[in-house]
Amino acid sequence: MPQARIFQRPKNATQSGRARTDEWVLEFLSREKVPVDPLTGWNGQADTQAQVKVVFPTLAAAQAYADRRGVSYHVVPAPQPKLKLQAYADNFR
Repeated sequence: MPQARIFQRPKNATQSGRARTDEWVLEFLSREKVPVDPLTGWNGQADTQAQVKVVFPTLAAAQAYADRRGVSYHVVPAPQPKLKLQAYADNFR
């Protein structure tokens, strides 16, 4: 039985926008250990399903897809944003 994880995209740290952060992603997990090529040192893998990521508008849609396909999944909760409130005057303390 394939395994997957469902998570919500985090905010991009290098940009101020919040585009695509409301989407949910179903990502299939690898069924085998990823071998390292001894010649190049790169990671290679024959399991192409581990490269598949499916995007959904809601968590319920992602869970329904996994249930229809017989995929076992676990939901990774989105981290709560930490607000660092700071006044401009704090720069000169």
